Amino acid sequence: MPSLKAWAEQLGGLPFPLLSDYWPHGAIGKAYGVFNEERGMDKRSAFVLDAAGIIRYSKVYEPGTIPESKDLLEQLRQI
Repeated sequence: MPSLKAWAEQLGGLPFPLLSDYWPHGAIGKAYGVFNEERGMDKRSAFVLDAAGIIRYSKVYEPGTIPESKDLLEQLRQI
């Protein structure tokens, strides 16, 4: 959560909530199919949902890869 807050602030703020899979542990990752049972953590991934909750963009990143803010912002602009 603190890293999401810092990221949003770095972008000048965002007019919508960001979600982090914190508690219950792995619940969101399991629901979205990105929980790595072997490692006990989510794969690094990003999902963009529209106002109706429909997934409009999703991407799973290789370990150690940091999602590009510009790519995610472009996806947000499209919806």
